[in-house]
Amino acid sequence: MKKARVRLGKRSYTLLIGSGLLKQTGLLLQELGFSDRAIIITNPTLRRLHGKTLLQGLDDCSFKVSILEVPEGEEQKSLETAGRLYRELTNCFAERTTPILALGGGVIGDLGGFVAATYLRGVPLVQIPTTLVAQVDSSIGGKVAVNHGQLKNKIGVFYQPKLVVADIAVLKTLSDSALSDGLAETIKYGVIRDAEFFSYLERNIEKINAFDERILETVVFCSAKIKGEVVAKDETDLGLRNILNYGHTIGHAIESVSNFGISHGQAIAIGMVAAAKISNRLGMLPNADITRLKNLIARTGLPTELPRLELAGLTQAMKHDKKVLLGRIRFVLPRIIGEVFITDEVPISLVEQVLLGG
Repeated sequence: MKKARVRLGKRSYTLLIGSGLLKQTGLLLQELGFSDRAIIITNPTLRRLHGKTLLQGLDDCSFKVSILEVPEGEEQKSLETAGRLYRELTNCFAERTTPILALGGGVIGDLGGFVAATYLRGVPLVQIPTTLVAQVDSSIGGKVAVNHGQLKNKIGVFYQPKLVVADIAVLKTLSDSALSDGLAETIKYGVIRDAEFFSYLERNIEKINAFDERILETVVFCSAKIKGEVVAKDETDLGLRNILNYGHTIGHAIESVSNFGISHGQAIAIGMVAAAKISNRLGMLPNADITRLKNLIARTGLPTELPRLELAGLTQAMKHDKKVLLGRIRFVLPRIIGEVFITDEVPISLVEQVLLGG
């Protein structure tokens, strides 16, 4: 088992990464001072796959557990679903000391976290991510939100969990496409912060694709460590944390315009390549680094080129991005692999040219 720490003073917490951690959750909660009751928020598939193991660990530690199910799908990340969960929490007599365990991927983590942050002005949150995307990214850093008006994560707050439990063993239940989705985020960390980690991914991508637990544990740990360090320096996203948005300005627009028909990882992969090309056109990123990036993304099974989508819709969606400041779209662009910069001086005509494949 590996441990990383997000250092935020009184809101600091630990990230636990290893195989077989799910069944230890009851003991981990007791170590944090919780006892008696817990609420699990998950979806029916994840309850079937992992619920028994999690419940057994909680039952062994005498927790009384209620499970609240949410149907699968990005559309469940809504104020309407949050409202239903508030009612169910009330019916369960959840109290301010009752921990909510978000067992799932990004949708469950964001939604469960948003509900935990807002119910009774905040109840304890434990993230138990079950996808690679969630283990390396969305479960870390305290960003919890719901979508609104086809815009991703438009309504949300910063609310840090008490603990993140990343059980590598659960990744074996993922499809190849779900694993690939998570690899987009791991590649992002290499580009923005750690050239050696990027090289590690290049050397080990076949083992990662084959679900090698030892390699995956290292990948999750390195990714989580990078994100934890960035969050510790900029918890509320006012400066450095913006670099975590690499590939996401264009990526989120692709998700929105495709009505979420294009997955998060696919959209971010396309967005990272587009941002790299923009940087290259501005005289920054070398051609060789673009080639390395595209090759690594392709080896994960993710796309590198934009499918047929309405250009005007993409531009409009980018103007609604959370990073827009004073009406100017901000982009995270790589100088070299391992280093990025933030700019709001990218001509929209250049963005459109790159998206059109020019």
